[in-house]
Amino acid sequence: MPSFIPAPRPLNILAFLACLAAMAGALYLQHVDGLEPCPLCIFQRVGVIAAAVILLIASLHGPKGVGVRLYGALTALAALGGGAVAARHIWLQNLPADQVPACGPGLDYMLDVFPLQNVLQQVLAGSGECAEMDWSFLGLSLPAWSMVVFAGLLIVALIQMFRPLPR
Repeated sequence: MPSFIPAPRPLNILAFLACLAAMAGALYLQHVDGLEPCPLCIFQRVGVIAAAVILLIASLHGPKGVGVRLYGALTALAALGGGAVAARHIWLQNLPADQVPACGPGLDYMLDVFPLQNVLQQVLAGSGECAEMDWSFLGLSLPAWSMVVFAGLLIVALIQMFRPLPR
């Protein structure tokens, strides 16, 4: 491995801290700026939290050999899942106004009333509130920034999965 790539544990800690920073930013926007998350935003948060938990456990465990690859694969799954939701969200935000789906019921209501499979289908189908672009930074919307985070997590996961095993 090139010398500029940290060992597995420090790399997991850095990625975990990136997840914390992403969640801190999302919570700041929600609780300080009053930007309420849509259902797709909440699912993206779940992806970041899942990756953070995996990275924290990997950091504390400090596995050697195949364990590094296993934690990398789990992190990749969380990053791919969250990235897929972010990609769907970006797609919805870029639809022409006449093609945006109608707003549906809130996530809390859907979780109370519908089976989980139906909730997942409805959320991933998107709604009008998910198509709104309420915030941007450097020309990127919030789901685009989520995609950046998930891409970074995927890179970390791939490094962990394909680094040479110690002999």
